[in-house]
Amino acid sequence: MSGALVLDLAREGIWLMILVAAPMMIVGLIVGVVIALFQALTQIQEMTLVFVPKIIAIFVTMLLALPFMGAMMGAYMERLVDVIITGG
Repeated sequence: MSGALVLDLAREGIWLMILVAAPMMIVGLIVGVVIALFQALTQIQEMTLVFVPKIIAIFVTMLLALPFMGAMMGAYMERLVDVIITGG
């Protein structure tokens, strides 16, 4: 296994991690901004108000994106196992 192949697999793994985490991170960001805007407009300064809607939104997003996440990670794992078996 050459160094270039190892770097390629590592780069692909990092890109996969970004793609898998992106839907949940984006939804968490949007929900956080909406709740912060709501708090600023109503002057409700409750610190715990952000957590429950954000957790629920991220959980629902994870349930909806689970097939996509599984397919992406499965394809990467198949490629990784193929490289390991063939020796590069």
